[in-house]
Amino acid sequence: MAEASTSIDIPLPADQVWQLIGGFGSLPDWLPYIPKSELSEGGRVRHLANPNGETIVERLIAFDDAARSYSYAILKAPFPVKDYLSTLKVIETGTKASRVEWSGRFTPTTVSDKEASKLFQGIYEDGLNALAQGMEKKGK
Repeated sequence: MAEASTSIDIPLPADQVWQLIGGFGSLPDWLPYIPKSELSEGGRVRHLANPNGETIVERLIAFDDAARSYSYAILKAPFPVKDYLSTLKVIETGTKASRVEWSGRFTPTTVSDKEASKLFQGIYEDGLNALAQGMEKKGK
């Protein structure tokens, strides 16, 4: 099993950051790689489209609004992995400061552990950098 994780500090209250990213259908609001998200099954499954028009289907596994965290599994995606489980969470680090953590575990199918980890590490880092830049613009 391979893993990837990253975090970023954002100089805004955790509740404000969670308000933007905490909805399971909110990826297009902050993640440029995902321009479209449609929810089904009562909001527990999201159908995403990436810029190439490829479909990604994910299922919400756990959601904790009080802890500002959710975990999800990939059901269908153009990625070379299976058994994917990821968690996105916002941690309060001060009254006007927070840390966003994004991590995942998965089993590579057609690539090495290192290659799969590098792929998701890049997705997570690019995503959190885009989030921080977007929040910075909104915070000003």
